[in-house]
Amino acid sequence: MVEGMIRLDAATVLLQWATGGLFFLWVTTREREVGIGYGWLLRASYLVIALGAVATGALLEPVPVRDVSAALVAVAAGAALGVSVVRRKAGVAGERARRERRVARVAAATSVTTAAGRADDALPPDIAADTSVAAGGVGGDGPPGPEANRAEFPPSLDLVAPLVGVVGLVAAGLAAGGPAPLAVVRTIAGAAFLGAVTDAMLLGHWYLVQPGLGRAPLNDLNRWLALVWPFEVGALLWPTGMLSVLSGSVDDGYGGILGWFWVACAGTTLALTFVTRAALKERAYSAVMAATGLLYLAILTAFGTDLVARAVLAPG
Repeated sequence: MVEGMIRLDAATVLLQWATGGLFFLWVTTREREVGIGYGWLLRASYLVIALGAVATGALLEPVPVRDVSAALVAVAAGAALGVSVVRRKAGVAGERARRERRVARVAAATSVTTAAGRADDALPPDIAADTSVAAGGVGGDGPPGPEANRAEFPPSLDLVAPLVGVVGLVAAGLAAGGPAPLAVVRTIAGAAFLGAVTDAMLLGHWYLVQPGLGRAPLNDLNRWLALVWPFEVGALLWPTGMLSVLSGSVDDGYGGILGWFWVACAGTTLALTFVTRAALKERAYSAVMAATGLLYLAILTAFGTDLVARAVLAPG
């Protein structure tokens, strides 16, 4: 095997995806602003992806530590999901505070009392629901009042799965060949890269469910994607890497086309993070949907950045 070459292994890619996605779920949930349903969506999705890593590893090319780690990632994600469901009535502190501020602004502007059953019919449905919540009724993701004193889901639980997943990624990197430190860095950087872009795209869609959510969580994930990009691209350029493909010392099998396609994917992903950031500065709500569309493109180019490099550099 040529020094620095890496393997394209489906089980490793799936574990990278699940581990990175669950880590950036914690990055979002720790701020206590996004509704609990977002956590349910991501934990369930990455649980399935982690199980896919287990099955793929067992069927194709087992790496025992990686495969056990993937199974434990699924268990940890399932446990966190279960705790979140059990504690769902406590809601999310940051979201409750946002609702209360919104109701106060509406009440101040329109002199509408928020007492239960009074004047709600004069308000838009989402405002009426918020005023009902503020008055102690049931609405949104969980009512305040007595419910606000219930124990909420602890965001630290979302860290367990990615920490377990890192152990499996280190084992996968060591099994991938080439210099061990470079292989491990490529594997972990790829996990962060794929996780950040996927979570950002999914969070953008979540604004359809929680339209009053501020833009800080989405900006945060987009910023993380831009910060991870140099590590991902730098690790893949490091010899023997994509620089060798671009110079022609490693044959991509298509006369160098795949090497330049990789350059286009990597460059476009970074450019999309800047365009997304610019879109989110616009005041109109449609800007969030525009940013989500841009992140749709980013997820395609990001996966192209990681997977094309792995395919080209995989030993024949």
